Amino acid sequence: MFDQVRSPAHYAVEHEDVETLAQLLDAGADPNEVDGGLTLLTHAIDVEGDGALQQGEPLTVHTTAVLLAYGADPQLVDPQGNTPMSIAEEYGHELAIRLLRRYLAGDLVR
Repeated sequence: MFDQVRSPAHYAVEHEDVETLAQLLDAGADPNEVDGGLTLLTHAIDVEGDGALQQGEPLTVHTTAVLLAYGADPQLVDPQGNTPMSIAEEYGHELAIRLLRRYLAGDLVR
């Protein structure tokens, strides 16, 4: 789905490096940045879902949570027409689905 990682924030997402991602966002990186056809949030959910499938390990949600905490828009559609929720549903990423639902319902502070 993702051809080439170009920005530092997308690189951090691709490698699930939440510490670097948080530092970049704290320093002013746009949490809604689009690169390579994906928003940071759709990219994060894709990486979490794909990584779990490929490695046979449980799904994680830490990258998604950091992006939401820094203001990523949970409804932002990427250039390919995907929403964070559609990517999460595609992977059956229940942790991300529940987290996104809570943000969309206003249960979590943005």
